[in-house]
Amino acid sequence: MRTTLNTTPAPETPGPATAPHGATDEPCADPNQPTPMGTTPRRSGTDLEEQRRVPAQRRIPSWATGTANPPEPAEDPYHCVADLLEHPDPHTAADAATIENLLRCWVRETDLPAPDSGTLRIPLSASGTALLVPVRYWSPSGWHRFGLPSLAGSSDQSPPVDAVTIAALLARETATCSTPNARPALPPFSATASDLVTRVADSSRRTATFIRERREHPSGGSDLFLSAEQALVLGHPLHPTPKSREGLSEYEARLYSPELRGSFPLHWLAVAPSLLATDSAWTERGRPVPARQLTSRLAEAELALPDGHAALPLHPWQLREVRRRPEVSALFDAGLLRDLGPQGSPWHPTSSVRTVHRTGAPAMLKLSLGLRITNSRRENLRKELHRGVEVHRLLRSGLSQQWRAAHPGFDIVRDPAWLAVDTPDGEPVRGLDVMIRHNPFHASDDVSCVAGLVAPRPLAPSAPPASPARRPEAHPQSMRSRLATVVTRLALRTGRPRGAVAAEWFLRYLEQVVRPVLWLDAETGIALEAHQQNTLLLLDADGWPAGGRYRDNQGYYFRESRRTELNARLPGIGERSDTFVSDEVTDERFAYYLAINNVLGLIGAFGSQRLADEELLLAALRRFLDDVASGPAALRTSLPAHLLDSPVLRCKANLLTRLHGLDELVGPVDTQSVYVTIANPLRL
Repeated sequence: MRTTLNTTPAPETPGPATAPHGATDEPCADPNQPTPMGTTPRRSGTDLEEQRRVPAQRRIPSWATGTANPPEPAEDPYHCVADLLEHPDPHTAADAATIENLLRCWVRETDLPAPDSGTLRIPLSASGTALLVPVRYWSPSGWHRFGLPSLAGSSDQSPPVDAVTIAALLARETATCSTPNARPALPPFSATASDLVTRVADSSRRTATFIRERREHPSGGSDLFLSAEQALVLGHPLHPTPKSREGLSEYEARLYSPELRGSFPLHWLAVAPSLLATDSAWTERGRPVPARQLTSRLAEAELALPDGHAALPLHPWQLREVRRRPEVSALFDAGLLRDLGPQGSPWHPTSSVRTVHRTGAPAMLKLSLGLRITNSRRENLRKELHRGVEVHRLLRSGLSQQWRAAHPGFDIVRDPAWLAVDTPDGEPVRGLDVMIRHNPFHASDDVSCVAGLVAPRPLAPSAPPASPARRPEAHPQSMRSRLATVVTRLALRTGRPRGAVAAEWFLRYLEQVVRPVLWLDAETGIALEAHQQNTLLLLDADGWPAGGRYRDNQGYYFRESRRTELNARLPGIGERSDTFVSDEVTDERFAYYLAINNVLGLIGAFGSQRLADEELLLAALRRFLDDVASGPAALRTSLPAHLLDSPVLRCKANLLTRLHGLDELVGPVDTQSVYVTIANPLRL
């Protein structure tokens, strides 16, 4: 029988080219970690089509969320610790994390329901077998926890299936699946299946390195913002290759990886005035400051700049890449670009890898970096540079004061200046540019991107086994998110149950972060691509949410229906930034980034880390959305009603996007990535 994927096309409308853990037979020792759900029984399960007869979100048995005991586990020599993410061998822990990511993607993108027992059966018709996956925790929001899978019919002595094998099996299965209404322009799966397998192996290998290094050096530095940016050791929990960095050598990874706390001086070029492209709305004491003046300051060195030339900082890896491009090589040969070498103090990569930070500097720098990170090669587009400055000017037109009056704790981290290179004919030279981002944070500010806050990270290693008779592989190395630490400390400090503290923390988050983002859409028609990595959360001294920031010069959607209003605020808006998008596409992307990725992802973190009951948080979210939609201070944004009323939601499918070989920074916004239809967990 052929599996049918639930891929459906995005609304076809013009828009901008860019819109930017293992099963066990032992109880969990750490109450912050999920309770084990058993190992893989060697028995057949229900067929995929039979499972799909009832909507996925209405068939979650009580054992799957920890409210009842799962089936008794069988003995399994491979399940020797409570959570394989805590396995003492970093490669085993990394492989387990990669397996969970792949399976979470597959479950979401094929809309698989919760199994009736403790084992999920994934039919693999193309390979004539099935995967039997122990379920440790089933998340209504999608952050499931899985054990190590086995192949149906394999013996009890057979080793579990590893991540690379699973990637190959799922890629092969996808190649034979029917995809009704799929876009005709998508490339064949066979062209990208081997690429997926290679990148899964690369991601798992790098994750093992990150885990090993963090276990040996768990403590961060004194800059709280930078420490939080370096905390995403495992990466996006619903991406098949979150840590793959194609083209980065081991030596370079040491320098350029935030997970390894790398740092490096920037490489500087002198740009002839005839090639310089730039814009700046940066002001100091009311006076404009050109971008070229900002970059010269940030160099921290007396650069040997010829008269009239501007200083352009580059990522060292990017310099090597662009020097091989004929159009760039010709500019060097003509003396229009001059190599000034590495200069100044080291900069530190943040969670995006390409944006760099230096404690105390007035700006962060968003650099072009041609590495393929997650789904894209991260080189700035000229329209994105225009977009950052345009949004800053729009906010300064009076919108910022209006927004802060309603929500004083929220703002946008501004991108008010940029510098780039044009050819002698005036065409942009891709890869030679920098976005200059305002740095509003001091080292002591407790601010974290939400993705870093919820990400499990290695803690200091535990003491070795007291008895030599205890197997060393059974000695766990703790993993815990900062969210778990903050909520647990609040519960201890207040003497309240941890679930009650988690619920209050979540409600405060909705008010401090989500409501201001909805206000902006309601008042101006601007939807933010507020996924967890773009969303920064400020915590007060006790650990409660106290404010938020949004960052990203790419991720803005100006609603086409509000063009006249926005043009009245800032005449000519969108002409160079290409930011206006149909309301239909805006609704789809806003629902995914803010609701599914951000808020439901946070709920999933609470649930999978045993901090709160997801169903209670979903109920709290429904009440919040109802208040936004129809309460005394109702907002005229369409998102709350859509989330409350629609039985299904459109969701980005990272596995299918990767298998289709799509680059999310290339092409019209409505075809940059694959979107699928999933059951709405708010409609229970």
